[in-house]
Amino acid sequence: MTRMLAAVAALLLGAGAALADPVLGTWQTEPDDGAFAHVRMQPCGDAICGTIARTFNAEGEYRSDTIGRQIVRGMVPQGDGRYEGRVWRPSNDKVYLGKIDLAGDRLKLRGCVAGGLICASQTWARVD
Repeated sequence: MTRMLAAVAALLLGAGAALADPVLGTWQTEPDDGAFAHVRMQPCGDAICGTIARTFNAEGEYRSDTIGRQIVRGMVPQGDGRYEGRVWRPSNDKVYLGKIDLAGDRLKLRGCVAGGLICASQTWARVD
């Protein structure tokens, strides 16, 4: 019984630590090629990953084939609200070096090439 309680406590403490990361939750992307998405940021191992949960265009919500695809991949916390990993851009199906800077309810996400010398960025807003 004591071992079982210790195991449950360890699981709860681990889950609490993961939930404490301020980047976790749902974020709205900026429009790209006329559409935007809600991305659910969740732990994936020791990193953070973001999966497209909902998609929208000028007519409203629609069922894109990108739903369920991972757009933020293996973002490792660097401290001070910074993360590094990879990002996938659905409109051209390319994966880039990725960086995130978190400031309150805004997340600046950059996709970079040439070792990080040339980057494009979006600012995402927290949905929940």
